[in-house]
Order: sequence, then C-alpha cells, then structure tokens
Amino acid sequence: MTTAVLALREALAHSPGNVPLRVHLARTLLEAGRADEAAIEARAAVAQDGDRADAREVLGAAAAALGDDAALVEAWFPIRTQLATDDVRTLALAAARSGRLTEARDTYALLNASEPTVHDLEIDRALRAPGPEAPSAPVARGTPPAPAAPPAEARRPASAEEARPPSTRPSITFADVGGLEVLKERLRMDIVYPLQRPDLFRAYGKKIGGGVLLYGPPGCGKTHLARAAAGECGANFFVVEIQAVLDMWLGESEKRLHAIFEAARAAAPSIVFFDEIEAIGGARHQVRHGPGRRLVNQLLAELDGAGASNEAVLVIGATNAPWDVDPALRRPGRFDRVVFVPPPDAAARENVLRLALRERPTETLDLASIARRCSRYSGADLHHLVEVASERALTEALRTGKMRPITQSDVLASLDRVRPTTAEWLEAARRYVAYANQSGLYDDVATYLRGLETGG
Repeated sequence: MTTAVLALREALAHSPGNVPLRVHLARTLLEAGRADEAAIEARAAVAQDGDRADAREVLGAAAAALGDDAALVEAWFPIRTQLATDDVRTLALAAARSGRLTEARDTYALLNASEPTVHDLEIDRALRAPGPEAPSAPVARGTPPAPAAPPAEARRPASAEEARPPSTRPSITFADVGGLEVLKERLRMDIVYPLQRPDLFRAYGKKIGGGVLLYGPPGCGKTHLARAAAGECGANFFVVEIQAVLDMWLGESEKRLHAIFEAARAAAPSIVFFDEIEAIGGARHQVRHGPGRRLVNQLLAELDGAGASNEAVLVIGATNAPWDVDPALRRPGRFDRVVFVPPPDAAARENVLRLALRERPTETLDLASIARRCSRYSGADLHHLVEVASERALTEALRTGKMRPITQSDVLASLDRVRPTTAEWLEAARRYVAYANQSGLYDDVATYLRGLETGG
C-alpha cells in the first residue's frame, strides 16, 4: 500500500490539477488507515472542484474515521441525496451532535422519505438533547424566574411560508441554447406560447397552464431549458428542491408544497419547476405507507384537485427516471405533456464546447469536427472533456514554466479519457422501449436510439 501511495503522490506532483487522481490518492490513504492524510488530500480535491461527489464522499468518510462531526457535515450535506441510507443516517446523527440542527432535520427528513418506517432513537435523542446553557443574568430577590424557553432542538421547523422558494425572472432565453431546434419549438408550443398568447389559446379551447414532464439522461440541460423557457415568456420562475419540501414533522411537507403552489398562483403567470420530480412524485406502489405516499397525493391535489386554480400556472417536472414517476401524474390535467430531452445534437455540442473554452487560452480550434466525434456526450460530459484538455496544457505549463494554449490535439487526446456518461441511461431506456412502451411514452427515445444505430 505504501508503494501505491508513493506512486500516486509522484503522479500528482506532475499533475497537481488532476482532481480524480487526488481523490484516488485520498481513498487509497483512507483504506490504508491514514485518515488524517486522506482528509488533507480530499479537502484539497473539494477545494479544486466542490461539485465532485466522490471527493466529498471520501472527505466525509475520513472525517468520520477521525471523529470530526462538523467536518463530516460540511463534506456530506451538499451530496446528501446521493449517499447510501447508512451514510444518510450517519450524517443526520453527526449534524445533530455538532449542533447543526437545520441540517440534522433536513437529513432526517430525507432518511424518512427513503425509509418511511424508520424511527431512529439515537437521532431523536440527539435532536432533543439540550444545548449548552447560557450564563444567567442576575435576578432581583423575590422576582419569580422567567419560564425557560424551549430548547432550539425541540422547536417546530420554519413555517411553510418561510420555507417556500423565492421566484426569479430568468434572463436567459432559447437564444442562449445552441441547437435542439425541434425540441425548442415543441417547448414553445407547450410552455411559451400559452403564457404569451393566452387569448388565442382560450379561443381554441386550450387550457393555460398544466404540466410538462422533461426526461432524459443526466447532464443534458433539462434545468437550463426550463429556465430558458421561463425567460422566453417572462414568467416568474419558482425552483423547488426536495429539501425545501421534505420535513420530519407530520404534515409539514404537505403544507410546504401547498404554500409553494399558493405563491405561484399569486404570482401568475408563473412556472413551478421540480427538479428530480420522482423524489416527490415517486410511484405510490413503491411507498404504500408513510409520508412519501401522502406527499404524492398532495402533489396530485395541487395539480388538478377540486380546490386547485392553476390558471396561468405551468408546472415543469424534470427527471432522469420517468419510469419511477407515479403514473397518475401523467394523466390529463397533470403532466400530460411528456418531452424527451436527448443528449445535445452536433450544433448544441459545438455551442457547449465554445462556451466552456471561452475564457481559456486556446489556439484556433475546429470545434465542429470535435463536436461530430462526441455523439452521445451530455453537456456535463463536454465540460469535463474541456477540463481534461485544459489539464494537459496546464501540466506542460507547470513543467516548462511557459504558458501555452489548449490545442486541437489536447482535446482529441482527451476523448480517449472522457467517455459519454449517458450510455448506462440509454441502455436502461432501450429496455423500457422494448418491454414497457405500450402507451407510446418512450416513442421519442425509440426514434433517438434508431438514429444512433443508423449513424443519424
């Protein structure tokens, strides 16, 4: 193991900007029982790229080995939705023990959502444990003591009004999205035109509002497209994240969800955007009891219940797993428009590469030819490709002391290291197309897959 560590340190000395290599070194140190050194390397990796879940995962594991609850919370809380159930429990307990009560409750709520029957006595006790006593002020003789305030741990969570997300008016439009012209025109018809020309849609008996479900591989710009659609029609835009809705207290999650819809109705025309909609609207047969099922029922009621008035309120859900979304959400009046967001086409890939390289030193690059070689790459994959190409140029600059631009050969050589991450998703989708497409839900995916097979 010592030999492996020495080899990794030597490789890292030649490529200090190589974050995956640094994460690998941190994991190797952790497995060797050298948690303090692992924490140093993992912390450096997080500083270089705070969005890397694997770096945060190793940093939290090292903090757990060192008994540092506060460091564990800092590392794991941003990636709590990606952790295994046991690690989510560890995070909730560490947050409670270190006095991070908001994080503890949010994480415990996430644990309850994934395991509806869970009731962890150790976390409950940690949440109820009294905090450090404040020094008492002198009290005049004969003055009755003031009633003690309830400990912070026992107080109710923020109200639904306080928890609802603020609205924004995105400045980006479809002009900021390269390529995908057919998809953008479909989104104009489903999202933009109804809010821009409600009079014309009413004349044809069309409802102004409703729901659109965007689905496709991760990293392909579903959130970006939703923001661009809101910017295109000038609507108020509410982004709903699962942690803003889930609460450990009975009934609070449903109240928060209702408050979000009430705010959107008051601000109409508006768009409510749910990222990872399956986390809130997951199939009820998978959660027969508990808060998960109640939350799906509340979402259904908000979409088209008897008391719901959603005129000029459009709800957009995004998901990587449409097969996990409750079928009831796809009925008329709910998410009845289902739109496949594929990996970017050649024009979109060229645009993504151009934006990713915009502020980096480059020679004249043939981005069109590079884009043609990146079929199936997601937008996130293309950004990673540029990062790897930049590291090649940076490594040479560190070795020679002379700055040089990123070249065509840097990018092409990086294609051997960066492969499209959409392959697993597309393979899963292929199975659903073959065996579970009786309703035609995945026809767009089937068309896309045929195009890949024929080289289209």
